[in-house]
Order: sequence, then structure tokens, then C-alpha cells
Amino acid sequence: MALPDDAALSALAERVGDLLKSHGHYAAVAESCTGGWLAKCLTDVAGSSGWFERGFVSYSNESKQELLGVTEATLKTHGAVSAETVGEMAQGVLSHSRAQAAVAVSGIAGPSGGTADKPVGTVWFAWRRSDGAAACRCEVFHGDREAVRRQAVAVALAGLAELYGSRPT
Repeated sequence: MALPDDAALSALAERVGDLLKSHGHYAAVAESCTGGWLAKCLTDVAGSSGWFERGFVSYSNESKQELLGVTEATLKTHGAVSAETVGEMAQGVLSHSRAQAAVAVSGIAGPSGGTADKPVGTVWFAWRRSDGAAACRCEVFHGDREAVRRQAVAVALAGLAELYGSRPT
């Protein structure tokens, strides 16, 4: 994946906003490794109060449990960076907000923290709509901490658009 610049992130966020607005939906986000960057991109769009509901920055395992209802068993069995955890995070977003669309992100941005199974740059994503539509995937990004996080924000935004049947250009 090419490293997205600020203009590309802004264009993705605007596209997501247009899609949400056209459906009369609100989005909410749960972020770990992106630390609020996704919510920032969405709220940088003028008029985002008409389609962005809230964001959760759940960096620690405890916050994932307390804010989003991720189970201790999931974290112990699969770890914070897993399909199971981001799936529970996305469901928790919908359960703890008034949004109809959710995205959850958890990963290892580096420079340390990676393992053989989950190297630095591993990021899991989950998207969910209140009507049951859902998707989940893992990416392994390259680059420094900022590059990993920037790429993660782009994938999270693109996935929200895809949840509404649109592939951003």
C-alpha cells in the first residue's frame, strides 16, 4: 500500500461522510494503535456532526474491556491484536453508542512489541453495521510507527466506505 498523504485521508473521510449522510447513519469508532487519528480525520470534515457520533480510544486491555465489553477470555486467548478482539470492539461500539456503523482497529505500530506470529505492522480491523453487515481483516504494514498508523487509518476509512458498497478511489 502506498503511504497515503493528508489529502488522501481527507478525501476518504469526506467519502465516508457522504455515504453515511446519504443513508441517514452515524458512525462511531474504536481505536487502539491509531490513538484517535481516525476520529480526527472524520471530524476534520466540515459537517461531520451530522454523521459522526463518537470515538473510543481503548489503548489498554482494561479499557477495551471497560469501554467496549471485550471479554478477558478473548484477550487472554487471542490477544489484543486479533480478529476476535476487534470483532468484540466493533460490537461494543454499536452497543455503547447510537451509531449504525462501527469500525475497530487494533495493531502493533512499533517500533517494538512484535512477535514472530504478529510482527510490527500487524493491524486487525473490524467493521460492523447495526443491520448485521460486517467485515474483518488483517493487514501487515511496513514503515515506521507513523507510517503504520497512517496506513491503518486509510484502511479503516476505506473499509467503512466498503461497508456501504462503495470502493473509494
